[in-house]
Amino acid sequence: MADVLIIGAGPVGLFMAALLLQAGVDVQTVEQRSAPEPHSRAIGIHPPALAALARAGVGEALVGEGVRIRRGVALAGGKRLAEMSFAGVSDCFPFILSHPQGRTEALLERRVNGLKAGAVHRAVRLTGLSDDGGQVTVDAVGPCGAVRYAAPLVIAADGVRSSVRALQGIGVRGKDYPDSYVMGDFADGTGFGADAALFLAGDGIVESFPLPGQLRRWVVRLGARDAAGLTADGGDCAAWFTQCVRGRTGFEIDPGTNSMLSSFGVRTRLASRMVAGRVIMIGDAAHEVSPIGGQGMNLGWLDAEALAPIVTAALGGEDVAGSLRIFERTRLRAAAKAARQAEINMALGRPLADRRLALRNRGIAGVAAVPFVNSLIARRFTMH
Repeated sequence: MADVLIIGAGPVGLFMAALLLQAGVDVQTVEQRSAPEPHSRAIGIHPPALAALARAGVGEALVGEGVRIRRGVALAGGKRLAEMSFAGVSDCFPFILSHPQGRTEALLERRVNGLKAGAVHRAVRLTGLSDDGGQVTVDAVGPCGAVRYAAPLVIAADGVRSSVRALQGIGVRGKDYPDSYVMGDFADGTGFGADAALFLAGDGIVESFPLPGQLRRWVVRLGARDAAGLTADGGDCAAWFTQCVRGRTGFEIDPGTNSMLSSFGVRTRLASRMVAGRVIMIGDAAHEVSPIGGQGMNLGWLDAEALAPIVTAALGGEDVAGSLRIFERTRLRAAAKAARQAEINMALGRPLADRRLALRNRGIAGVAAVPFVNSLIARRFTMH
């Protein structure tokens, strides 16, 4: 029996495992997927999360592989409206790191296996969970049939469709948004280098971020006509996507270099609680926020960093009830704040008619021109 059983071997669960293992806690991690997800949705690592990852022994490898985004630029009609520097947001990490989630997971899993060989068990699906007040028993089905795990504490990092949350009967409150997006990764011929770019087009915003390997991710906010065109395109989504980017930004991207194309809608979900007896939920299992702004995965890492010392104290025999209440309150508050920030980001990128578009773009340019405000917004965007 391990000290802690972690459900979920995504980036948050693996990070939680690394933190606890290096603190001397015996951990087992189980994951429903038989193999890591090959495609990356999340790519942005913000300075507070990068500092936490460094403390878990993976920061140097991440920075060595990733692209350091030190500046974002806003453009409209081929003209540069504003720019934002991240130079002042952190002494150690004055940038947002662009690093594909798949590689981030691989580095974290390597770290976990280096701390404890065989700590990650894949193709394990939960079927039941019971908490008798002294330990938690988890029933599951693995590659060889039924299996049972027991541990004094269970940490659920099993994502937006959390089996643990469902088995515990924990409710969520949330909101669905009308916004829809398509994102794709293509060879980078923009000349932006390591800069992020936001194109404030009337048909909807286009976001563009550098990736390792001379690639660039494009994220397009869909309008009603776009959704209809995408559906009726005859299946050549990459060609449609490149035409959409060209029309809104003026940049040509080669559809033949596409390595990933994915659509997504947006919603917010906050669990009514993160702590239920000896079961604690972190990451998307506890709070799902819009990907626009790139804070969801980072929130999960910061959950784990806040939880790790509480877990070690509990296993050492300390009464941590008060600490868990503070943890739950502050982390749900942080998730709600991130959700509000994402709402602002989405509102700024929605389609607008000519007059309202001009007013919005002038407003953004005016605000960005005030150094103090620009710096404040940069800190907000980077989770400070």
